[in-house]
Amino acid sequence: MSFLTKEAVSYLNTIDMLKKGDKKLIGAWAFYDWANSVYSLVIGTAIFPIYFNSVTGGNDSLVTFLGEEFNNATLYSYALSFSFLMVVFLSPVLSSVADYLGNKKRFLQFFCSLGSFSVACLYFFTGENIEIGILFMVLASIGFWGSLVFYNAYLVEIAHPKDHDSVSAKGFIYGYLGSVLLLLLCLFLQMNPALFGIIDASLPARLSFLMVGLWWFGFAQYTFYHLPKNSPGKQLKKNIIFKGFKELRKVLRELKHLVELKLFLVSFFLYSVGVQTIILIASLFGDKELNLETEKLIVTILLIQLIAIVGAALFSKLSKRIGNIKTLKIIIFGWGLITVGAYMLDKDNANVTLQFYILGGFLGMVLGAIQSISRSTYSKLIPEETKDTATYFSFYDVTEKVAIVLGTFISGLTIALTGSMKASVLILAGFFFAGFIVLSFLKKTKYVL
Repeated sequence: MSFLTKEAVSYLNTIDMLKKGDKKLIGAWAFYDWANSVYSLVIGTAIFPIYFNSVTGGNDSLVTFLGEEFNNATLYSYALSFSFLMVVFLSPVLSSVADYLGNKKRFLQFFCSLGSFSVACLYFFTGENIEIGILFMVLASIGFWGSLVFYNAYLVEIAHPKDHDSVSAKGFIYGYLGSVLLLLLCLFLQMNPALFGIIDASLPARLSFLMVGLWWFGFAQYTFYHLPKNSPGKQLKKNIIFKGFKELRKVLRELKHLVELKLFLVSFFLYSVGVQTIILIASLFGDKELNLETEKLIVTILLIQLIAIVGAALFSKLSKRIGNIKTLKIIIFGWGLITVGAYMLDKDNANVTLQFYILGGFLGMVLGAIQSISRSTYSKLIPEETKDTATYFSFYDVTEKVAIVLGTFISGLTIALTGSMKASVLILAGFFFAGFIVLSFLKKTKYVL
């Protein structure tokens, strides 16, 4: 094709690109949730936390890591905090560089590959090699959360503002469906090892980690095939790192004049301290504080995921009727009540399992809703003419990650000081109610009512 002009080649390269609002493009974007949500469910919530607690000695056990002794749950929380801290430092620079180069897709692919490979490598973690487990746990977390910066940034490019609520919800619904399906397969393997000739008690869980890595990487290829390669008007130039910082400073200056966006980010930070920390420690809480059996914990997590599908869809429709702000306030208040309810659970109560199931049901209803509505609300608050969407979403991502660093650190420190997770859960309730108050000051906008 050397006889063609550069303009002709450029046209031929873009002729098959799907346009903004196209259902196939939106479906391909949402399918990444199907691919990567198995990490957040199997690794972040269901099997790995329980497996980690088991192979490191059980409740309140001490482990040696890099020559220092830690409570195993404290080490788990601190490792997660460190991974989120790394994302906090990386994502603003990388996203601004991605916006300048116009290659969010390349960064999305890199972090997807890093995360899926690291998850698969958890297969080799048996408990004795604690450093291996922590290393790949941290790298998998960086890969997962790092990829979401660029994935979320595509929302503005693939869908019109009026569709952001439903499109965002669609992604989470795909994610819940895909992750539940794989978790059921992992659970069947774990409960019936003899059918597969498995004698090693740790092997079913480790095979689950391997399946998560393959699932994530494999299904993500459909998304990568359809997402646009470059943003309009972006070209490669020299000194790109410095240009990336310049883009970041530009967005920082713009944020000073976006009052509604700043207010939302403050509220988002406060309630995210609670949301993501609870998601990460929920199974550990049931295991350590309530002494629930592994099967009952996983059943509860499955219940949460299935109800979350309904919750994401219902609250998406509710936001169209009463607006994003009122909907978010209802959801946040519900989260606050759930944390108070979790604090009041007593392992000596004969009905604690039933109470845990009921609480899990309420948690599921608001779980997908708060993630979906938060993402779509933020996308609506970004000025429509904005081209640097990855840079803007890096602020969203950094806000969430700093919140998780604070939340997981509070959790780990509380466990270290008191030996109990209940006190940290009660502290998290305060963050929800503070986020509710700040959100009350957010005024109506064109798309956020």
